[in-house]
Amino acid sequence: MMKKLEYILRLSLVLVISLVFLVSPEMVYAASNDAETLGDLRKIYESVLAEKRANDNKSEKTKNEIKEKEADILAARGELTEAEAQEEEVQFKITESNQAIEENKKESEKVLVYMQQVQNKNAYVEYVTGSSSMTELVTRIEAIKQVSDYIQVTLNNLETEIDKNEKLKIELNEKQKELESKIASYRSAVSKLHTDLDSYDDMNDELDKRVELAKKEYDTAKSACMSKGRGTSDSVRLNTCYDIPYNGQWLQPLTKGVITSTVGYRTYPMTGFHSGIDIGVAEGTPIYASASGRVSGIINRSSCGGNKLYINVTVNGKNYTTYYLHLLRFKDGIKVGDVVTQNTIIGYVGGGSTAKRNGGYDSCTTGAHLHYGVQNGWYDARYGIKASNVITPPGMKNAVGWRFNSRYDLYAG
Repeated sequence: MMKKLEYILRLSLVLVISLVFLVSPEMVYAASNDAETLGDLRKIYESVLAEKRANDNKSEKTKNEIKEKEADILAARGELTEAEAQEEEVQFKITESNQAIEENKKESEKVLVYMQQVQNKNAYVEYVTGSSSMTELVTRIEAIKQVSDYIQVTLNNLETEIDKNEKLKIELNEKQKELESKIASYRSAVSKLHTDLDSYDDMNDELDKRVELAKKEYDTAKSACMSKGRGTSDSVRLNTCYDIPYNGQWLQPLTKGVITSTVGYRTYPMTGFHSGIDIGVAEGTPIYASASGRVSGIINRSSCGGNKLYINVTVNGKNYTTYYLHLLRFKDGIKVGDVVTQNTIIGYVGGGSTAKRNGGYDSCTTGAHLHYGVQNGWYDARYGIKASNVITPPGMKNAVGWRFNSRYDLYAG
C-alpha cells in the first residue's frame, strides 16, 4: 500500500513538474512559429539551453541536499545509539541499586533484631547479676545503633540514586523518541528529494533532445542561408533561405494520448486498411505538426475522415507526407502552401461531435480521436493515400494501449 501511495505521489509530482517543463517550454518553443530571422532561432536555442542548465542546477542542488540529509540521518543514528547505550547503563545501575537495597534491608533487619535481643534480654541479665561489663555493653549497643543508622543512610542514598536514574531513564527514552522522529523526518525528506531528482533526471533526457533539436534547427538554418548567399547575421530572414524547414527528429502531434487503433488491416470499427494510428484524446485538444513542412492539402468535411490536413515534410534528409484526420476545425487562416513548424497548432481534435452517429457528417469515426498517419514521399492529397507507402509514424508504437505523455515521449523500439 505504501509503495502504491509512493508511486501515486511520485507520479503526481512528475506530472506537476512536467507542466512546468513541458507546457511552458512548448510555449517558449512555440515562438519558432513566429521565428522570422536567424536571430529568432538563436534566441530559441539559447532559451532551451538555459532551461537545461537550470534543470541541471536543480538536479545538482537536490543531490547536495540528499547528501546533507543523509549526513543528518547518520549523525542522528549515532546519537540514538549513544542514548540507547546510556539507557542500558542507567537500567543496570537501577537494577544494581535495587539489589543493594535488598541486601542492606536484610542486614538492617539482622541488626535491629540483635539490638532488640541485647536491649531486652542480654543487657537486663548483665545488669541484675551486677556484671562489671556494663560500659562494654553500652558501647556495643551504641555501635549497633551506628551501624543501623549507616544502613538507613545507605538505603536512603540508594533510593535517591534510583529516583535520579529513573528520571534520567525517562529523559533518555524521550530523547530516543525525538531522535527516531528526526530520523523519520529526514528519511521522508530524502525520499521526496529522490523523487524530485528522478523527475529532473527524466526531464533532463527530454531537455537534451530539445537542445539538440533547437541547435540543429539553428545550425541547419545558418547552413541553408549560407548556401543561398544570405549570410549568417541575426537579421537574415528565414524565408529567404529555404522552402521547407529541416527536421532533425519527429515530435508527437499531441501533448499526450493513448493509441486506440493501429496501422494496418482491421475489421472493427471500420473494415479495410487503416492508414494511420488513432490517438484517443478529448475533443478540442490542439494538434501540432509532428514535423515542420509545407501544407500540401486541406479537405473540408469529408464524409469519411471529416476535416483533413496534409503536410509535406523532410526529416533527416528523407521526404514524407503527414496527415491528420477527423479534425473538429482547422487553425484559423491555415491554407495550402503555408510553411508550418513543429510547434505550429494546425487544428483541433474532432471525431466526437462530428461523428455521423452523433448527428455530424463523418461516418468513419465513432468517438473523439486524432487519426495521424505518415507516408513515404511527398504527394498531392487529391490523389489519396497509397497503402504500400504508409508506415507506422516514427516515435509511435503500433500497439493499442500504448501511451505517450509529452510531445518528446517517443517510442524507440
